[in-house]
Amino acid sequence: MLFIAEIGLNHNGNLDLSYELIKQAKYAGADIVKFQLGWRGEKDEMNYMNLETLKILKRWCNYMDVELMTSIFTPQAYSLAKEVGFKRYKIASRTLKDNPELVKEIISEEKQTIISLGMWDEDHPPFLENDNIKYLWCKSMYPASPWDLIDFPKCFTDSHLSGYSDHSIGIEIPLLAISRGAQIIEKHFTLDKSDNTIRDHVLSATPDEFKILTQLGKNIYRNFKLGI
Repeated sequence: MLFIAEIGLNHNGNLDLSYELIKQAKYAGADIVKFQLGWRGEKDEMNYMNLETLKILKRWCNYMDVELMTSIFTPQAYSLAKEVGFKRYKIASRTLKDNPELVKEIISEEKQTIISLGMWDEDHPPFLENDNIKYLWCKSMYPASPWDLIDFPKCFTDSHLSGYSDHSIGIEIPLLAISRGAQIIEKHFTLDKSDNTIRDHVLSATPDEFKILTQLGKNIYRNFKLGI
């Protein structure tokens, strides 16, 4: 199992808040903490991350013994990510749709690349399957309601899907995904759901919720692997 705490833009451009989010995500059982790189471009001063900030966050993650990962939205963001050095990359479905050539370039690096399929409307995966590409089922709605999830996968192990990127409220749907064989779970993470700076806070898990998700999720997946 791999649990990704999607900090995204929930740091609100505050470095101290970023430190605390990373620390609390680690304590809650996250294997990876993820930020968004290049989503709104350099014009978004509050959430823009430069090379120095990324290096500072990477050092903090190394100290906390949790992996840092970023979503890549633009060629400029990819160049920045390469300069920092990451174990793997995340590709949002928006990037897959808007800039497939960039995605091909990232995949060619042959690092593990996790791709969300929220805006992908084909039955087949966008690229030939290989061990370095991991696809996540996703609904690109914020938040995603239960009726938005009517076509939720019945079984992840019988498809090209490795996991689930969640935009629902609560942790029930990610746990459902694990019970159906999802090996990677990505869930937005916040310290304050009442923060209305951006829409992501309301659908995010708090540290207590994320801890329950990781603890129950690991037990559920263990039973799934036993064939129960």
